[in-house]
Amino acid sequence: MQPGLRRLAPGTPQLSPNRPGDRALAEKLHVLQHWPMDALVATPGFDAGAALAALCAEAAHEHPQAFAWAGGAGVEARWLGWALKDGQIEGDGPAAIGACVAALPPRWRLPGLLCLAFAEDFAVIDGSTARIPWIAACLPSHWAPADKVGRHFAEVHAPVADNQVLVAAGAHLARLVSGGERWQRDVWTVARSGSLQMHPAHLDAPPWPESGDAAALVARAFFRTEHQTFIPAAGANQAVFTIHVESRPLADAIDSPARAARLHAAIESMSPAVLAYRGLVPARERLLAWLAARAQDAPA
Repeated sequence: MQPGLRRLAPGTPQLSPNRPGDRALAEKLHVLQHWPMDALVATPGFDAGAALAALCAEAAHEHPQAFAWAGGAGVEARWLGWALKDGQIEGDGPAAIGACVAALPPRWRLPGLLCLAFAEDFAVIDGSTARIPWIAACLPSHWAPADKVGRHFAEVHAPVADNQVLVAAGAHLARLVSGGERWQRDVWTVARSGSLQMHPAHLDAPPWPESGDAAALVARAFFRTEHQTFIPAAGANQAVFTIHVESRPLADAIDSPARAARLHAAIESMSPAVLAYRGLVPARERLLAWLAARAQDAPA
């Protein structure tokens, strides 16, 4: 859980458009239909206009075939068949999407449509205060947006095990990502569920089995990744934090001896605090045994 920021090469896409039938779209739609205000949160009085404008401009620039924006709040999610004009939803795409966006409070309709139009979740980081005043996150990784919104970057990461570097760098990182350059980072874990949405109130993942061999445990394990980037909001001293979540069965993701060896080394090096934070204590020894065996599976 180190800061791990890397510069993003100019022109590298930061957003991934959804199409009808995509897994991320289906899970996000379910969240916004059933628990919208658990996903869409902001501090009282915060104006997300500048950040949303930066996000819309980036989306239209990167993916004009999928998303159009002419300034203001009017946007068209072309692949979904829905548009927002003067705060009203219009279009002839899948009816569930239009009904979902229309049911949101007016100020959340644009963020809601953006969440559905793209695989990424979003948050706003204030470069001057290092606080996170606005979140639109349908697919959180075992955290609740309501518990994070309005808090300082260091506070948000306070529960993260072995987080001293991350917390100490919080204010500097917030200033850095809200400047003129583009940045990215990647994090991962081994999870007990393949669900993309892991809000603690809405996902009841079964515990790791207390008994059974390594193969049986791995059959229930998933490799969950987050690709995170930062889109600066020019002139506002803010950045839009994008979070692209993916999850694959562990046995599919670790498909070579080299990958198995790298993951084995990473898990073996984790402190007890990190293992506890990631919920891997009951699984550690069996995961290591499986990874060690797979690392030795190089062809003769």
